[in-house]
Amino acid sequence: MISKRLQAIASLIDKNSKVIDIGTDHAYLPIFLYNNNITNKITATDVSENVLKSSFKNLTKNGLENKIKLIKSDGFTNVFEKYDLAVIAGMGTHTIIKILNSSNIPNKLIIQSNNNVDRLRKFMNKLDYKIDEEIAIIDKNKYYNIIKYEKGKEKLDSGQILFGKSNNKNYYKYLLEKNKLLYEKSKNEKYIDNIKILQNIIEKIPD
Repeated sequence: MISKRLQAIASLIDKNSKVIDIGTDHAYLPIFLYNNNITNKITATDVSENVLKSSFKNLTKNGLENKIKLIKSDGFTNVFEKYDLAVIAGMGTHTIIKILNSSNIPNKLIIQSNNNVDRLRKFMNKLDYKIDEEIAIIDKNKYYNIIKYEKGKEKLDSGQILFGKSNNKNYYKYLLEKNKLLYEKSKNEKYIDNIKILQNIIEKIPD
């Protein structure tokens, strides 16, 4: 069984869409998508030869070595086909932004960054991608923000850039407590602003 994080990513993928998984990490997500009849039009890429070897072994175990295409590529560098959707997950915002510096980006993206998600939201907003859906999930005691983007403009307020557009009340309560602790340690006024924003977000989410 794949992780909760990858299951959440899979839940955002449109059925029968043509998907590319950038930085596939053992091809777990592509195999799940195929075996669960979400889509059979899947390409997986990675910059690492060792990862691709591991991915091929996993595809072979599942009888999918001729069903899912593997490409050695640094981001979209060696990707020349057009796709409905790209998944870019499990890496940092700096690397993701570097990957998105390409003319071959699909109109739909699912992105999960391991850090600086506020910077990612700001970048995507300037790139004219809007948040279609955002999920905050906990997996192995760590929260992950999984964001589905589509081409289009939207205006995000400071709270949405900082903390996203999910409706997970527990996640926002976790952030609230975290910011309270950070304020107690540092007495930095920015955490007071964050606390006010988070309290306002929490009030608006129904129980």
